[in-house]
Amino acid sequence: MRKGIGVAASEGDPTLAQVRAWIQSKSGRAKLPQRNDPFWGAPVDRGLFVGYRRMAHGGNWIARWRDEDGKQNYHRLGAVDEDDKEAYANAQKAARQWLKRMRAGVRSVEVATVADACREYVQDRRREKGEATATDAEQRFARTIYDSDLGKISLDRLTTKRITEWRDALSDPDDAGKVLGRASVNRTLTALKAALNLAVRNRNVTPEREIEWRMVKPLNNASDRRELFLDLTQRRALLAAAEGSIRHLIEAAMLTGARPGELGRARCRQFDPRTGTMVFDGKTGKRSVRLTPAAAALFKAQRKGKLPDAWLFDNDGAAWDKHVWNEHVQRAAERAELPPGVCLYTLRHSFITEAITGGLSPLEVARMVGTSLAMIDKHYGHLATDTAVERLARVALI
Repeated sequence: MRKGIGVAASEGDPTLAQVRAWIQSKSGRAKLPQRNDPFWGAPVDRGLFVGYRRMAHGGNWIARWRDEDGKQNYHRLGAVDEDDKEAYANAQKAARQWLKRMRAGVRSVEVATVADACREYVQDRRREKGEATATDAEQRFARTIYDSDLGKISLDRLTTKRITEWRDALSDPDDAGKVLGRASVNRTLTALKAALNLAVRNRNVTPEREIEWRMVKPLNNASDRRELFLDLTQRRALLAAAEGSIRHLIEAAMLTGARPGELGRARCRQFDPRTGTMVFDGKTGKRSVRLTPAAAALFKAQRKGKLPDAWLFDNDGAAWDKHVWNEHVQRAAERAELPPGVCLYTLRHSFITEAITGGLSPLEVARMVGTSLAMIDKHYGHLATDTAVERLARVALI
């Protein structure tokens, strides 16, 4: 008898050939005795074997691979589904996938699922880009990934179809009847792809899996943020309908065109009341902006009596959260009978539109709101052209 095979004396001692044959079928596996050491089948690949461990109730598959250094590596493939006629073939397939990950340097067992990869990405953003970027990603994942079916999927089993279904489902109304805009869906998809790409770079999943999410495209016609414009009457109505601390945040967005996160996470020390200058800190870095008299007066009032590290705009003493301010703004918009979809970013778009049509140059506006001239030209260039034509019409050319 080959050492290590082992079998009940009443059944006889199977040869290596018998073991390799029996492991392939349900009836054959039933002939093998219960024991802790697996029975190993024929080689699946160079140094790779699939083993069967028979237990009191069912059995388990296990893979074994001897690497280039001669070290034996083991990996549990899961319980045997005896109703599956292709159980052994599927175990071999799983073993090959594991071997591919091992050869690619994938060793992590902590980052195994989509949700794990997203959590690792949040940590990476916090380390590389700061708290604001990390918080934005974490809130997106908390709302759409962590408790979802997609989040539970193993990275090496993630498919284009599953990601596409998840993307499309994001547009469905939630329990409160709220709908995530198409632009928000695309931003969330972008964050997921970034997390999965990091998982590849960190060797938590093999590189060929990247095609599964690369094939998922953003939704079309998703420029909803810049399509909704509020005129002066509508903006005043929104401000009048706002109650409590959110009124100050709304007013600040109207007067500066700053990103909501730049206002919601601003500290008192970022504003200099002597010069009326504010240092905004957002996804494009820090920028110093000289505020208008109205904006400076608002910022001075909010800073009064607070320590330098206190929140400049607070929610009754607490820090603002994106989902909290969104809810407050939506309620105010409903009371003001404004179109659906109004948010703080709507006020940024309205500020840029008013500034350009009011005669400010695209470069001046880009510096104020912390974006690129290319972005201003792409989305608002036609407004600057219209303004220039109006000014040109007042010039005597002939």
